[in-house]
Amino acid sequence: MTTMNPLLRLYALGQRIWLDNLSRTLLREGTLKTMIAEDKIAGVTSNPSIFFKAISESPHYAEDLEKLKSDKTISAEQRYETLAIADIQQACDLLQPVYKASAGEDGYVSLEVSPALAHNTETTVAAGLRLKAAVNRANLLIKVPATTAGLAAIEELIAQGCSVNVTLMFSLRHVRAVTNSYLSGITRLLDGGGDARKVKSVASLFLSRVDTLLDKRLEAIGGDALGLRGRSAVALAKLAFQENRKTFGDKAFGVLAKRGARPQTMLWASTGTKNPAYSDVLYVDSLIGPRTVNTVPDATLAAFREHGRAEATLEKNIEGAQEQFEALQGLGIDLDAIGEELQADGLKQFEDAYQKLLALTAN
Repeated sequence: MTTMNPLLRLYALGQRIWLDNLSRTLLREGTLKTMIAEDKIAGVTSNPSIFFKAISESPHYAEDLEKLKSDKTISAEQRYETLAIADIQQACDLLQPVYKASAGEDGYVSLEVSPALAHNTETTVAAGLRLKAAVNRANLLIKVPATTAGLAAIEELIAQGCSVNVTLMFSLRHVRAVTNSYLSGITRLLDGGGDARKVKSVASLFLSRVDTLLDKRLEAIGGDALGLRGRSAVALAKLAFQENRKTFGDKAFGVLAKRGARPQTMLWASTGTKNPAYSDVLYVDSLIGPRTVNTVPDATLAAFREHGRAEATLEKNIEGAQEQFEALQGLGIDLDAIGEELQADGLKQFEDAYQKLLALTAN
């Protein structure tokens, strides 16, 4: 008897798996189309690091890139965007049936604004609206980092009817601030006569990097602190989901929901396990629950397909998650400060990748 693909069981439990990768190899060789059909892949996320790897390694960009380089009137950034937008449009079209069948809940593709704009609200909003218009697909999410300037940009973009994937969240403080930005934006949209049913937002909480940094802190402390390693990111996600469920299940949001507003969806990001001592599906197995998204790199997708366990785990042992946080705080670890450190580091990584992209597309 053939064993059911655990990705299909996971889908039945109400969680959606998105692929944290995009390239013309995946598009032109039919791999993404197969994943959508056979694994129920319901979305795609991209970022500067993903596009740098795609453009530098896939043979399917060379001809177009040479043509773009021959036009001296356009910048390196315009060349990159031309390549990326074409990929995003094709991925959106592949996922259009998923988007339509789910009445706009699933089937999204994410495109990130330049990381160089992360601390400027006005330029982030302008870039988000420009990219939205250029892609011209209803199932596009504009990715905006949860920086201070980004939070204001998220509110404004939502208020203008732009669907948003909030990226680079690493703490409960980030989660709460992003929730407030979404609620303010969707309220403004509705009060201005906009159609909230056309707006989707996901809030991306990065996980493996949290464990990587906190494990180092715990190892430096030693003793009983060592027993807390490898549990912080899962605890963070579980507590974040509890807050999300409470906020979007209360009477205040119920009023907005009756006017067409969708709850903001929690998304688990950075779910490829970095520590080889941990399960390669740690950040999938441990966080399965309804009305959530997990965006996974290819290797994690393959690992879960092979030996993942599709059981509802997200709302189990919430007390243990709270105890983990209390234990960390008892050791003097400031989890909000950790979140700010990780966000700054994550933004720098994307900025570095973006500069490499521009060097790749320069004359």
